[in-house]
Amino acid sequence: MKKRTASLLIAAALVFLLLQPLAAAGKKDSGSTLRVGATPVPHAELLNLIKDDLASQGITLKVVEFTDYVTPNTALIAGDLDANFFQHVPYLGSNAEWSSKLVSAFGVHVEPFGIFSLKVKNIADLPEGATIAIPNDPTNGGRALLLLQANGLITLRNNADLEATPQDITGNPKNFKFRELESAQLPRSLEDVDAAAINGNYALEAGLVPTRDALIIEGAQSPYVNIVVVQKGRENDAAIQALSKALRSEKVKNYITGKWSDGSVVAVF
Repeated sequence: MKKRTASLLIAAALVFLLLQPLAAAGKKDSGSTLRVGATPVPHAELLNLIKDDLASQGITLKVVEFTDYVTPNTALIAGDLDANFFQHVPYLGSNAEWSSKLVSAFGVHVEPFGIFSLKVKNIADLPEGATIAIPNDPTNGGRALLLLQANGLITLRNNADLEATPQDITGNPKNFKFRELESAQLPRSLEDVDAAAINGNYALEAGLVPTRDALIIEGAQSPYVNIVVVQKGRENDAAIQALSKALRSEKVKNYITGKWSDGSVVAVF
């Protein structure tokens, strides 16, 4: 009986020892996947470029594509993502829940924002009463109005900030009308309006080259740097730091400079 008990104990110990490495490997695998939400161009494109670089460090990068500017933050707060890459700081700060729970981990690039038209070739040729489509979210709508003001087309009240709306317009010599639309719809609206203010990523997806096709465009020093966002407290996680190093590498900078040599996308590192 004693011999049988001893044999069982030895067998149990051997099984325990054999299972320990497998359990450890399982824990390592479960923590090695990084889920990042992104809009397709250029964000998801840049993320896909560095998949192998992260894989060599034991990190599996899963890129989840979105076509809107709300769901990626909702999914990040819910824990369905580890990070997202599509927005700038003013947009993140435009929603109290987002800014209280999420934080910028690092910046990557700027996509200069422009006003486009299929009807005219010069901004001065926009007719009296022209309809201009602008983003319907506070920061990007304000961004469009500030760009128009910077080019002398409208005047905003003195204390109008990044969240300016058409109601803040105090001077409108040509009586422009403004149509507020979801950002992803703006390229499609060009057939129906006289001009549209379009975010760089959506312009690129629609085959537009901002520095070539825009009537007016932000300068390369735009404050609207596109950032990688995480839940507060996770910005120093090892996987996020590895993502930062990979996305802000010479490989990525050279890719941006080569593919968007026209300045449609500008690296900030």
